Amino acid sequence: MTRWEALGRAIVPDDDPAPRVMGIVNATPDSFSDGGKYFQPERAVEHGLRLVEEGADILDVGGESTRPGSDFIPLEEELRRVIPVLERLVGQVSVPVSVDTTKAEVARRALDLGCAMVNDISAGRLDPGMLPLVASRGVPICLMHMKGMPKDMQLDPRYDDVVGEVMDFLRERAEAAVEAGVKRENIVVDPGIGFGKTLQHNLELLRRLEEFKSLGFPILLGTSRKSFIGMILDLPVEERLEGTAASVALGIAAGADIVRVHDVREMVRVARVADASCGKGAPGERIES
Repeated sequence: MTRWEALGRAIVPDDDPAPRVMGIVNATPDSFSDGGKYFQPERAVEHGLRLVEEGADILDVGGESTRPGSDFIPLEEELRRVIPVLERLVGQVSVPVSVDTTKAEVARRALDLGCAMVNDISAGRLDPGMLPLVASRGVPICLMHMKGMPKDMQLDPRYDDVVGEVMDFLRERAEAAVEAGVKRENIVVDPGIGFGKTLQHNLELLRRLEEFKSLGFPILLGTSRKSFIGMILDLPVEERLEGTAASVALGIAAGADIVRVHDVREMVRVARVADASCGKGAPGERIES
């Protein structure tokens, strides 16, 4: 596994390749899963602290919903939502905090406050300042595939070969990041489940996730509570825990290094069992016969 560090703290240490659980903190009024629940800064901070207590290895804080059909919000509004949360949260937790944003200025302010990485769903395409900023700060960045933009990405997504096309995109964006000065060991890739994909596209990406290891970067997988699970089970977002668990276990078996989830306590348990069952992470003495 590629060594991947943030501000001197190894997120995926060489001597411990177990998958990492990234807890989601949505400081938004309209996210698809928990929109409005943690919109007030104090509630978002409390939620982040609770996720760490539940076992999160990383926190991912965002102030802009990217649900299908959503519009991007102005810079000033995103700063108003995110910065008060980061100001109160980063210094209180012992785990790395990521900022989920496509805007370089939001990322800059977050990194100034001690954030350890950037999670950019546009893979650095929307703001030309993002990759140079990340390069200058020497922090990790997650590059995600998205076909189109959130407002239109689910209207009629089409691929000739979804896995091949997503891999080609991520390879190209990783090279763009390297050309901008980002170290290869600071790059992670995300196939973008649910971002410009149909149910069958998402399932194909999950089935063939192991192929993404050939890119040579850690893989972040975000399936938590997403609509493809609802389509399979015919269940609303608040009843997708078991479906999320199944997709997380499959993803870890296929080589996912980081799983981004809402339900941290449960997914930490799922991740540990999946990892141990695959014989990759948990030491044998932890497993009772």
